[in-house]
Amino acid sequence: MAISNCYLSLTSEILSEFQPSVYFQSYVLNHATSRSRYRCATFNKKQKSMKKSNCILLFIFFVTFNLIQAQDEVKKSKFNIIGYGGIGYGIVENNNEPNYNLNSNSGEILLNYNINQKFGIAAGIGMNKLSGNGFNSVGNFYHERTLLKVPLLFTVGSKLYENFRVFANLGFYGQNIIKDEYRFLNNTQKDVYDSWNFGAQIGLGFLYEIFNNYYAGINYTGQSDLSKFESNNNVGINDEQKMKNLNSVGITLLIEL
Repeated sequence: MAISNCYLSLTSEILSEFQPSVYFQSYVLNHATSRSRYRCATFNKKQKSMKKSNCILLFIFFVTFNLIQAQDEVKKSKFNIIGYGGIGYGIVENNNEPNYNLNSNSGEILLNYNINQKFGIAAGIGMNKLSGNGFNSVGNFYHERTLLKVPLLFTVGSKLYENFRVFANLGFYGQNIIKDEYRFLNNTQKDVYDSWNFGAQIGLGFLYEIFNNYYAGINYTGQSDLSKFESNNNVGINDEQKMKNLNSVGITLLIEL
């Protein structure tokens, strides 16, 4: 606006100096006024265009920032995989027959969801192979049993030092007998017990970060059945049993996804 006013003032001074005709003066002043208005309109259009461009740039900035933040959140996954295996022993508790011990060779794979930095929920699948000697009213036997296990656990994890962390779990499981065999001196009885039972377990592990997001260490697991397996009456044994005080120690691996 200041430039336009200056332009009109300079035009008026030139006309007063040379004193042309009234018609010429009117033509020049009208022409100067038109150019002044054109420049003002052009200036206003440029201002509006600049404001629109700034708004577009601001919008692009916020969209880009939100995308980067979303990518960072995806990278910080709340899931990790936990696998462990161990050896141990437990006691088979019968209702009518003598109790006996069985050796255990077990393993589990869990998918853990971290609710926050310390607490989580895990579920997975496991397998437990039991074997050992015992006796009952039929005679001495060698017992082999394979169990399919489905745990549901509440987990707790925390870093002790820069590369060390502790991991614990507590919860319940269901398990099904997929193989059951009693070898007596003169015969072998299979599928003596069947169906599902349920129990509770606890675990504790100490881990060391061997690579980025990869941890390895030692693990302890203890479990006891809360319900009992029932025998199949067709094989001549009528009883109920469960496993109690099954303790195992082994190695564990944790992978942060």
